[in-house]
Amino acid sequence: MNELTTRLQEIMVPKAALIAYAYDSNTYRSNDKYHLELRPISPDGRMGAAIPVSHEFIGALADNYSADICRIPYGRIPPNLLECNSRKGHEKYVWYNPPGRHRMFFTGGLNIADGEFNLPGVVYKVEKEQMDIYAFKGDRPEERTELYRAPFFNVTQSKVCLGSTSLAVPQNPTYADWLAYWEQRFWTSEFSHLGGKGNPTRSNLVIVTENARNAPFDEEELQPLNIKLKDLLS
Repeated sequence: MNELTTRLQEIMVPKAALIAYAYDSNTYRSNDKYHLELRPISPDGRMGAAIPVSHEFIGALADNYSADICRIPYGRIPPNLLECNSRKGHEKYVWYNPPGRHRMFFTGGLNIADGEFNLPGVVYKVEKEQMDIYAFKGDRPEERTELYRAPFFNVTQSKVCLGSTSLAVPQNPTYADWLAYWEQRFWTSEFSHLGGKGNPTRSNLVIVTENARNAPFDEEELQPLNIKLKDLLS
């Protein structure tokens, strides 16, 4: 019997009930509208006398519950991070990489050998677990910088297909860790197909990619999206 099977067969036993009370109106005690109490549960399933809940208890409960699943980045802001919103339910990150060489992986059907290729600058946007990627001309994008279709397979307009990646989500990541995680999800996946809108470059993408193996990327191959960087920013 493996560890997962053992855990699934374990029976969880109730130990306590946390009960929240709220006043129906703000007429009285407007500064103390809510009340929490903890009631221990005996082995026979009966709730015991109420115990006041302290701020220390709530803090410890929250820390224990979120310790293993915390994904809110913290720390120093990387210079290439253009926007970050880490509020629960509103997560959004926009950042860029300057032009440079990057290792890429391809399925056999494309007849492109894995290797390092010269690439244009790229802008990433991650919002609610969806990744978008764009290309730009120059070394660093500004608000009025034009964005272009990313010259890569597995991208439809700007939407990225991350089907073949299986990276573990970092726990308690710094901002740098978080950006690196999403970049790796894109760059370590195998490029396999054209997106639904067809060829993202003016010439055949296979030829454009092979040409960029040993020569600078030809920015004239980029196709405009008719949007600017400022359109991605809140």
